[in-house]
Amino acid sequence: MDFMTAMGQSTLFKGLGSEELAQLERISEPRQYDKGDLLFGEGKEGVGFYVVVTGQVKVFKMSFDGREQILHILGPGDPLGEVPVFAGMNYPANAQALSKSALYFFPRKKLIELYRESPSLAMNMLAVLSRRLREFTVLIENLSLKEIPQRLATYLVHQQSLKPVSSRVKLSVTKGVLSNILGTSQETLSRVLGKMSQEGLIEVQGKEIIILDMERLRSLADGETRM
Repeated sequence: MDFMTAMGQSTLFKGLGSEELAQLERISEPRQYDKGDLLFGEGKEGVGFYVVVTGQVKVFKMSFDGREQILHILGPGDPLGEVPVFAGMNYPANAQALSKSALYFFPRKKLIELYRESPSLAMNMLAVLSRRLREFTVLIENLSLKEIPQRLATYLVHQQSLKPVSSRVKLSVTKGVLSNILGTSQETLSRVLGKMSQEGLIEVQGKEIIILDMERLRSLADGETRM
């Protein structure tokens, strides 16, 4: 996929004109990663950010006892590492390729020079970053404070909101990774999925979950009902 097409579909650069995208292309660096390759580590200097073109990348932290907590699973069009880069901070988590992946890397020093030349580009990206930060903060609060059925309902409602024209949520991760995101075991996740199916909230078809009753699912996510 060429740069213009890939960045035109990115949540961070969507809406930019061809001239602004051409400016970004000049400072970008295409990079390839195999499954298991580390893009950056927690605490390392935020020297630049990435946009995924193909493949998947997980962003995660490690606890003191060696347990992995996944924060994001990112796919085509998704940026990563952008907040610490713009804030001049170190990376707050680790990023690792879940599959063979192609990304574009944007060095921080070159970006700062570009923003001085094109303030409209900087304003557009700041607006997107602010929205993403608000959404992420709400999602993390919801997932950390709720019981497992509520966490799963919150996750499904959030995923469906990304593609509001469809009632289908296609899992872009394995159930093992999803259970990690929700902070539970695969066995508990399977039981909750089964219970939601029995209650008529969802229908599971392989890696797809069909939402049958969005009103009740939202009610469960908001804590208005329980399972």
